[in-house]
Amino acid sequence: MDYHIRNIRLAPEGGKRVAWAAKEMKVLSIASRETGGSFFQGKKIVACLHITSETANLAIALKSCGAKVVLAASNPLSTQDDVAAFLVKEHSIPVFGIKGESSTQYYENLRSAASVLPDIVVDDGADLIALLHNEPTLAVNVRGATEETTTGITRIKNLEKAGKLSFPVIGVNEAMTKHLFDNRYGTGQSTVDGILRGTNILIAGKKVAVCGYGWCGRGVAKNMKGLGAHVIVTEVDEIRALEAVMDGFEVMPLREAAPFADLIVTVTGNAGVVGAGIFLKMKDGAILANAGHFNVEIDTVWLETHAEKKEEIRPLLMEYTMKKGKKIYLLAEGRLVNLACAEGHPSAVMDMSFANQFFCAKLLSEEDRMTPGFYRVPETIDRNIAMLKLRSLGVSIDSLTGRQKQYLRSWNL
Repeated sequence: MDYHIRNIRLAPEGGKRVAWAAKEMKVLSIASRETGGSFFQGKKIVACLHITSETANLAIALKSCGAKVVLAASNPLSTQDDVAAFLVKEHSIPVFGIKGESSTQYYENLRSAASVLPDIVVDDGADLIALLHNEPTLAVNVRGATEETTTGITRIKNLEKAGKLSFPVIGVNEAMTKHLFDNRYGTGQSTVDGILRGTNILIAGKKVAVCGYGWCGRGVAKNMKGLGAHVIVTEVDEIRALEAVMDGFEVMPLREAAPFADLIVTVTGNAGVVGAGIFLKMKDGAILANAGHFNVEIDTVWLETHAEKKEEIRPLLMEYTMKKGKKIYLLAEGRLVNLACAEGHPSAVMDMSFANQFFCAKLLSEEDRMTPGFYRVPETIDRNIAMLKLRSLGVSIDSLTGRQKQYLRSWNL
C-alpha cells in the first residue's frame, strides 16, 4: 500500500481521537449500518478532505460498505497526523497528507491519490476535481463527484458555464442539513476556537470585523458577539448587509473598520479582501485570521514583501513589523484558521455534512450514469438526514393530519 504520512507510530493516539468523534456522529453510523451491505463493492472512492477524526469516520463508513477508499488532504495545514497514521495502520486506507506540507507536496499528494483512477470523487474545495479536468487520463472511470464547500461549488459552476464540466457533481454544501448547520454553527464555533488557541486573547471588549455575512460569516459574527465582542460586518451584497443590520451588527466598508478593528476575520470565499489599502489603515497590534477555504483572502505576499521584520511568536502566529514600528499579526499563514490552529468543526455538525457525502456517493454509485452537470442534493436525502439527526438526539416532532394535508393542497378555502 502506497501512502504519504508523517509517522505510522502516531496511530494509537489517532485511534482515540477517531473513537471520540464517532460518539457524536450517530447519523453517519446509522447510514452505514442501516443502508446495509456492499453497494460500494468494487468502487474506488478518492476523497480530498481535511484529514481529521470526522473525516476518518466517513472513510471507515465508506470502506465498510465495500469501497476502496483513498484519502488526500485538502489543505496543507489541516491534517491531523495521528489520524492519518491510524487510518493507514488499522484500516489499510491509503492517506496522502502531512500537516505543514509544502504546496508542491500538497499537489503531488493529490496526484498520487488520483492515480488509482477513481470511480467516485469526494472533494472539499474542488482541487481534486480541477486536477481531474486538467489531467483527463486520471478521470476515465469517474461516475461523478460530490463537493463540500461554497468555494468548491463556485469553481464547479464556473466549469459548467465554460462547458468543460466532464462528469456530474452534487453540491453537498447546498443541502439544508449542510450549510444551515455546518457553516453557521460549525464554522462559527471552530473559527473562534482556532483564534483563541492561536492567540489566547480575550474576545470580550474587542472590536472584531467579520468580512462576509454568508452562512459562515453569520456564525462567526454570532459567536464573537456572544463572547462580548463589538462586531462590525463588512459586505458587498446589499441584502446580506441589510440582514446584518437587522441582526444588530454595525455594517460599514472594511476600509472604515480597519483603523480601529482589533481583529479582522475574512469569511468571503473571495480573493484580495485584505490588501495593501487595508494593511496601511490597520491599527498597531491588529490580528488577521482567515476562515475561507483558500489562502487568497489576505494578501500575504504584500505583507512578506513590505514588512521590515517578521517573527513567529507563537505556533502559527506571525508578527510582521512594518515601517514606523507598526505590528500586524497573521494567524496560520492566512489559511483556514479553524483547522490550522484548532481541530475544525465539532463532530456533531460534521455528522450531517458527511452523511450528505455518504448518501450522495451512494446515489452516484447506484444510479445509471448521470449526465455531466451540477446537481443539488435531492430533498429526500436532505430530509432523511434531518430525520435521522433528530432521532439520534431523541427528539420527536408532530406530523400533519389528513385534514391538514388536504387544507394545504386546496385553493378554494
